[in-house]
Amino acid sequence: MSLLKTAANAAAGLALLGLATVGAAALSGVGHRWVDILAQFTAPALLAASGVTLACLILRLWPAAGAGVASVLVLAIAVWPQWAPSQGHAAPDQPVVRLYSANLWVENTDVAAMKRSIAAADADILVLIEVGDAASDRLDDLLAGYPHRAVMGAAEAPGGRALSVVASRYPILRRLPASRDGLSAVGAVVETPLGPINVFGVHLTRPWPYQYQWGQITQAMALDARRRAAPPHPVIAAGDFNSVSSARIGRQIKTDMGLLPAPGFPGTWPSALPAFAGIAIDQVYRSPDLALLSRRIGEPTGSDHYPVVTEFTRATP
Repeated sequence: MSLLKTAANAAAGLALLGLATVGAAALSGVGHRWVDILAQFTAPALLAASGVTLACLILRLWPAAGAGVASVLVLAIAVWPQWAPSQGHAAPDQPVVRLYSANLWVENTDVAAMKRSIAAADADILVLIEVGDAASDRLDDLLAGYPHRAVMGAAEAPGGRALSVVASRYPILRRLPASRDGLSAVGAVVETPLGPINVFGVHLTRPWPYQYQWGQITQAMALDARRRAAPPHPVIAAGDFNSVSSARIGRQIKTDMGLLPAPGFPGTWPSALPAFAGIAIDQVYRSPDLALLSRRIGEPTGSDHYPVVTEFTRATP
């Protein structure tokens, strides 16, 4: 083997080993902040490992290609829980409720794109966070067709600069009270054809090292407290959780709250990339008494996040 080929095998092998470390971090189940931040990137790591492995096969770098196959396998196993969680078993002949959830981005001024995206989704319930000044000034126009609304003003959100909104074609029975608990979330009880549903629009802080390390953990605990204080209805919690569903915060929400995530493929952030190459940090969680029928990416809104469109019905016991 030539010196150049040996060096190429070594370089590719080291790169693939680094990518496999991301998968190993996710599979470890360790909640330490250093491990958790790696676990966020299993999807792009899988994409990168697949590309490097393909290049190794084309160039006949067999040792590196073998390492690549192993890396791809580790990453595929790691990413599978967020891409293919259980969707529940739908009860037959039940109504369907469609929900549109989006981080509109506080600096976004493209209200026309927001309107097009909302209209294309044709949802029954909207969950909008980071509704900035441009959208807030035209809220009635943006939410035409959604007369029932629960709005959390910027002054109510911790460090808030924007509105959070639950808007619905169905009546909103009550807005769920917020607390001084450090969580930015708006909640409402929506009267749907499936019966009342507690809908939460959630925005967790960014993970460490981008923000303080306990932020997401305490905010998830606050969401659990608000859910427990709400009426005993089915629950949908949607929004920007700044975490994939298989990492620490997703496991906390599933274990402590009993809520189940929608599939996380394709990804939702950043919208500058094709959705298949992104990270699914915009989540839709549901209680087990609801079954998820579908989940897809919505039309762009001008935000750095893609919106998510999901459909629900009653679940069999």
